[in-house]
Amino acid sequence: MCAFNPELAEIRFGCGLSPSIPPTASVDAMLAGIIAPDTMADRFPIEPFSKFRDRMVASDKLRRTLRDNRGKPQAKVAQKRRNLLKKEARIDMTRWLGMSMLRRTYTDTAFFERLVYFWGDHFSATGKAGVIKRATSPYIEDGIRPYVGGRFSDLLISAVTHPVMLQYLDQDRSIGPQSERALKSGKAAGLNENLAREVMELHTLGVDGPYTQQDVRELAELFAGLSFQPNQGRKFRKDYVEPGAETVLGVTYDDAYSIKPVHAVLEDLAVHPATARHLSWKLAVHFVSDRPDPALIDHLTARYVETGGDLMQVYAALLEHPAAWTPEGANIKPPVEFVGSAMRALAVEPIVVTGMTEKGVRNVILTPMAVMGQTWQKFSGPDGWPEEDSAWLTPQGLSGRVRWAMEGPQLLRPDLPDPRAFVDTALGSFAPEDVKFAASAAESKSEAIGLVLMSPAFQRR
Repeated sequence: MCAFNPELAEIRFGCGLSPSIPPTASVDAMLAGIIAPDTMADRFPIEPFSKFRDRMVASDKLRRTLRDNRGKPQAKVAQKRRNLLKKEARIDMTRWLGMSMLRRTYTDTAFFERLVYFWGDHFSATGKAGVIKRATSPYIEDGIRPYVGGRFSDLLISAVTHPVMLQYLDQDRSIGPQSERALKSGKAAGLNENLAREVMELHTLGVDGPYTQQDVRELAELFAGLSFQPNQGRKFRKDYVEPGAETVLGVTYDDAYSIKPVHAVLEDLAVHPATARHLSWKLAVHFVSDRPDPALIDHLTARYVETGGDLMQVYAALLEHPAAWTPEGANIKPPVEFVGSAMRALAVEPIVVTGMTEKGVRNVILTPMAVMGQTWQKFSGPDGWPEEDSAWLTPQGLSGRVRWAMEGPQLLRPDLPDPRAFVDTALGSFAPEDVKFAASAAESKSEAIGLVLMSPAFQRR
């Protein structure tokens, strides 16, 4: 049996304590929140990729106008409109950061929000050029968020075949060397292995997984038909596919000229024992400690294998294990979680964030987090953000945290709360006596709030 603690549940598995939202009542309530109606998506909307695609269609049409009217007045008009599309996408990307933070601030299903963040990081992807460069939030909104309470195979297929992922890992440039398209063009065609390698190394089996370079190569050949066109959506290009069956991890996949074997190989990878262990380790590291108890990993792995990757059952295994509830603070919060939990503790009014200009959001939230070491949706690589404390406890990172802790709260909430009450709001029963004393003895409210936010008790989850 786990030693469930409602305050620890919010700090470790949620978005922090709040003065207006009571802590979750039980493990059952935490799990129920994953499949409950998504009220935060309704209250603080982020454009789904299905809608974002309209921008790509418009940009692509303008690109063709530019191409067909070089040197003509129509080209200048098209270029201005295309630049405006890019600007609007950039502004909205910043606005969606605000929406994401407000979801963390006001959710009563905080474990769900953390899971969305976890899987968005696990399947980290961002567009490389044009308006799709701003599509990471829309990608997560309908490519990740609806699937976190289902089977991992469904989440895997959704993320791996998503247009943002395909462009991020250059899959849209991959062509089978002996494909119909390659032979017809007579040009050297390149098979890109990026997506296949990351699917095995990062998304499923793990760096030390039981695969070979040949497995990567043949998986890449299976993936060669994956593509996307703005006006059509996901598309499978049969003429890009390498002819013949492919064998991955000893399993042969026929009918390479359709999407079926792509789904089949992803479903097989999703239930592989190495995938079970890799994902169990990642969940334990993210939610509990960057050096998790091996017994916890074993417990999660066993549940994953037993249920064929039923994520709800794996989350239940995580929350029922005693190692997940040790009271000692574990991982330090990455900047996104630090700022988000501070906003939740301060109960920042939605109008303050929604009323900000792009420059305001950048100055108060985005740029300070970047100084701390985490630039919003500009991942350090396809493996996402690091979990180790050493990645965040750098001189510049700590300096950025201190500066924001002292200045940021009063920009988000000019009527700062009484610091003596804020200690209890932010830390609950985990508030150390020395932090209580420091908050009461500080020279100003802003300094007192900053001292609470910079305390080890608040910095760790």
